[in-house]
Amino acid sequence: MSEALSDKELTLIAQRLQALAQTGLTYTKDVFDRERYESLQAIAARLLSARLDLPESTLNTQFKSETGYATPKTDVRAIIMREGNVLLVREADDGGWSLPGGWADVGDSPSEAIVREVWEETGLEVRVSRLLGVWDRNQHGHPPYPWHVYKLIFLCEEIGGELAISHESLDIGFFDPDALPELSLTRIVPEEIHVSISTAQQGCATWCD
Repeated sequence: MSEALSDKELTLIAQRLQALAQTGLTYTKDVFDRERYESLQAIAARLLSARLDLPESTLNTQFKSETGYATPKTDVRAIIMREGNVLLVREADDGGWSLPGGWADVGDSPSEAIVREVWEETGLEVRVSRLLGVWDRNQHGHPPYPWHVYKLIFLCEEIGGELAISHESLDIGFFDPDALPELSLTRIVPEEIHVSISTAQQGCATWCD
């Protein structure tokens, strides 16, 4: 007898069903195929609903708002160090702490995106020193999420500005990497912080996957 699928496996299946449905709805010209793809989208919403504690109707609305060929979304995060401590921001929506960052905007290069996000969230001007890692969000213990996400983590150097709390955050500060506060696991997990800092300190090759 085969083993039951894990939450991680079910989440990945739902993400793939949604991606197939979205891409199919973008290109199909057949009314019956459209109905089939819409059914796939509804199945994906049902699979994810219990895992995300969200109504199926909410997920269906989110899925239908996405059009075009489905690809992973891009999240950018910054490692900024002072005297061995790492900069974190406390997120307003869940009270957890995270590396500064967020979604990359259309029109921004990856480095432009993280420079903008750091400025908006922390008041610091930075420049990108290097790309530390490219992380598949599905593979590292984050809570389930409707979308497949790649996380780009950059080492950034301060060049100006002053620390300031934004409307998206409750607090900001530098922390010992070995004594991290409670993290916003939707955004970042301890492994991603520790591996990124180690990569920066040891000059290792960019971490991938």
